[in-house]
Amino acid sequence: MQVLVGRRTAWQEQVSSLRRMRAWVLAAEHLLSGDWAQSEKALSNATVAQRFNQWLNQLAESLQSESVSDHERQCLEHFLQTTHNFRPHLILCYDVKGLPRTNNETERYIRSLKTRARRMSGRKNWNSYLLRYGRYIAYYDCLVKQEAGDATLEHRLKQVSHQQWRIARSSSRIQRSEQLKLWRFRHKRDQYLLSLELRWQATAGGT
Repeated sequence: MQVLVGRRTAWQEQVSSLRRMRAWVLAAEHLLSGDWAQSEKALSNATVAQRFNQWLNQLAESLQSESVSDHERQCLEHFLQTTHNFRPHLILCYDVKGLPRTNNETERYIRSLKTRARRMSGRKNWNSYLLRYGRYIAYYDCLVKQEAGDATLEHRLKQVSHQQWRIARSSSRIQRSEQLKLWRFRHKRDQYLLSLELRWQATAGGT
């Protein structure tokens, strides 16, 4: 028992240091989440920046404390440096209503699309599915979640003019073509470069 208690005592300072470092991350999340604001009107880029900068200054001052261990000081310096590098693009979303602070929801939605594609195809990799249908995957998923029937879909399509449809189709084709080129260059580079050389030779020979 004394041996176990002795091990715990030896780890106590390390655990306390880890808890203090964890508190930095939680404090940053609390400030950036805006949970401290009493109302949405009180939440803006300026107010968040003011509180966040004050907190960063307090952390920087704690580096001068003698109670901070060398390891904790090194971690805090890295934390402050990383935060300083991301700072210009970190607090920009609060003045725009409805703009999400993070892309977590987007990442979760993309993951749900991947899961559904894997269930349908039985394949772990969904590249072929994505290259085939492109952005239409998200449109179809949105209609399914809204439980829109054929009548609703037909009603929506009638509201789109022929010119708007041609512009959307052209934009979609260009995007899918760029995605396909990137995929071929990354995964079938030799074949892709060979096809470019043959097309160049045919073009040069024709001129």
